[in-house]
Amino acid sequence: MAQYTERAIIQAFRETLEKKPFDKITVSAIVSKCGISSNTFYYHFQDIYALLDALLRSELEPFVTHSSGGWKTALKAMLRHFQENEAIVYHIFGSLSRDRLERVIFDSSDSIFEHLVEDALRDTNLTAERRKDISDFCRYSFLGFFLRFLWNRMSDDTDHLVDRLGDLVEEFIASVRQNDAASRGGDPC
Repeated sequence: MAQYTERAIIQAFRETLEKKPFDKITVSAIVSKCGISSNTFYYHFQDIYALLDALLRSELEPFVTHSSGGWKTALKAMLRHFQENEAIVYHIFGSLSRDRLERVIFDSSDSIFEHLVEDALRDTNLTAERRKDISDFCRYSFLGFFLRFLWNRMSDDTDHLVDRLGDLVEEFIASVRQNDAASRGGDPC
């Protein structure tokens, strides 16, 4: 029952976001839409920001955990999903501080780039700390890419953009592999 109530609150919030900016939505409006008490809301969510985080996690999870087709396919699907839900995206984007938005994007892309780097650099001598640095570099590149996508009103061709970003990320990781092989005196290929 608790999961049902939580999903109902998230769905009511999502529906409200289609019509109103995030900074204009109140907990009382959500509980009224759901027909629940504010105590029930606060049983599930600490505040409206916790609800936003839950919504974003539920929206992004299918793309973050997507494995068939690789990370570029998942990213293309995620960007198309954002384009299809433009009102919600901009009702959130226009209401949040840049810091909070960046943290959500950065945190949600964490596992994607950690897995990508780990798989690509598995047989190198790079330390775990160095691999983490490389993963973070890729994530920061993605963050800038994503913010530009939003600033351009999501009008760009997602396939073309993701392919360009993917080529850069893959070339960067390949150069790391070559440098690691060269430092070991081995064949860089």
